[in-house]
Amino acid sequence: MAEVVLSGIRKSFGEIETIHGVDLTISDREFVVFVGPSGCGKSTLLRLIAGLEEITAGEMTIDGQLVNELPPAQRGIAMVFQSYALYPHMTVYDNMAFGLKLAKAGKDVIEERVRRAAGILQIDHLLDRKPKEMSGGQRQRVAIGRAIVREPKVFLFDEPLSNLDAALRVQTRIELAKLHVEMAATMVYVTHDQIEAMTLADKIVVLNAGNVEQIGSPLELYHHPNNLFVAGFIGSPKMNFVKGAIANVGEAAVEVALPGDVKANIPVKAEGARNGDEVTLGVRPEHILAGGGPSQLVGRVDVVEQLGDSNLAYLTLPDGETVVVRSEGDASVREGDQMPAGLDAAQCHLFNASGAAFPRVAL
Repeated sequence: MAEVVLSGIRKSFGEIETIHGVDLTISDREFVVFVGPSGCGKSTLLRLIAGLEEITAGEMTIDGQLVNELPPAQRGIAMVFQSYALYPHMTVYDNMAFGLKLAKAGKDVIEERVRRAAGILQIDHLLDRKPKEMSGGQRQRVAIGRAIVREPKVFLFDEPLSNLDAALRVQTRIELAKLHVEMAATMVYVTHDQIEAMTLADKIVVLNAGNVEQIGSPLELYHHPNNLFVAGFIGSPKMNFVKGAIANVGEAAVEVALPGDVKANIPVKAEGARNGDEVTLGVRPEHILAGGGPSQLVGRVDVVEQLGDSNLAYLTLPDGETVVVRSEGDASVREGDQMPAGLDAAQCHLFNASGAAFPRVAL
């Protein structure tokens, strides 16, 4: 497998620049996931790696070789698309073997690679079927198998699970994770689903409007987001944001004034911040104490979502903002209740007026 290095990569369509100077190293055998909202540039960046789009500026290497001018077939990559793109008149075996036949591979080589890939994906019993005789999950495994038989340096996945129902997405996601371990392959995966990103990735690249907002491991992005965008995108449900103002700046904590005359001491370093500066406090639903705490917001419960193991209560604060609180599944919460929401200061984040996170102080 191979290392992929992007240096100052830019992409423009006419006068419109869609990728703005991306620097990224994808290590050998790493599973990297591009995430972001629709239109953020994640699929465009994947297509640039694949060679399906021309690079406007910058350099890209795969396994140490400059590939800016190389066509897709010579880059040592294999791509799995959102649509299965299987030939309906061919059997599974022939679909998986088709690329090798075009490359003039020998019959023994084709047989060995197809059978091996089918075994890895547990579709040995489907080799004589045609696509119309299979489920969506089985078809997607065939599409992945077609990529495996090419023995590429890098696997590229463009939202491969988005056409599957919820149960199949979970099942296929697990199979992809196992496949990565078994093949020790370099994989680059695009999704808008941050749960897929959190569960699959060694490293996540968060994109927004063609810019990289943050790169890091799933837990790094979850616990230490650089800014409001990353904090709001990573996590399900997303992080709560409450507007406030700095009441006092200390050496290892900042006192923040929040709606309802509530004050909270957040352990962050806020160099350059002044009393009265507008800030945003961020806290995840699972880090709010439903029974209250030293610093607590109080809001009216508008909606309760019962999830079985937990429930989500949507509170409206005195200033009209909404806060989501996750509590135990058997907790007694009803619409219309006044509910205290305690803030665990150690789990809170603080962002300045431009959206950048203040560095947290370990307690």
